[in-house]
Amino acid sequence: MIEVTERPIRVFLVDDHRATLWGLERLVGAAQRMQLAGSATSVAELLASPESREADVIVIDLDLGGHDSSDSFAELLATYGAKVLVLTGARDLDAHRRAVMAGARGVVRKEEPVDVLLRAIEKVHEGDVWVNRALIGDIMNMLTGSKKAAAPDDARIASLTPKEQEVIGAVVRHKGAKSLVIADDLGISEHTLRNHLTAIYHKLEVHGRLELYLYAKERGIGTVAQ
Repeated sequence: MIEVTERPIRVFLVDDHRATLWGLERLVGAAQRMQLAGSATSVAELLASPESREADVIVIDLDLGGHDSSDSFAELLATYGAKVLVLTGARDLDAHRRAVMAGARGVVRKEEPVDVLLRAIEKVHEGDVWVNRALIGDIMNMLTGSKKAAAPDDARIASLTPKEQEVIGAVVRHKGAKSLVIADDLGISEHTLRNHLTAIYHKLEVHGRLELYLYAKERGIGTVAQ
């Protein structure tokens, strides 16, 4: 019998502190289920790296040279099929919240044990969200909040085309899946999927697939019968 070996999780690291990056490289390189895809000290360096295209999970610091890296998450999510996991020294819950709303699949503080980071990488890769309960509650409240927003929501939802509703349905069905899985389900290319998602994000005023998923689940959109 031929033993099937599970492919390791390919992790790309981004941190502007070279000593921290050095330690993370060795941590990921020694992990059984993981493989270091590459590393960078800035978003620009990440985008310029061919190795980053092969990553399953991008672990990125929030503060890169004094700039909030969450501002670049929309571009990262549109460019890569990888999931974004934030590793940060900041305890500011507002910063963590902004990162998740921008598309990050999880937040891990640098002060936490290294096994927490490794576990978070595994869970995010599997499609889960790695944030504390209080933060998830805050995000849900922000997205579902006031019923006074019903009228603007109705107008946004009415602006969706049937194809865009179908795309949202696939995002809901395949929560946390890679773009390729969703594109295959829809019978379209990843490039076409990204174009649809960009239009949907603009119409619904959401940022990233996590926010779209929560928005759609709360409002019952994208549930076209199969």
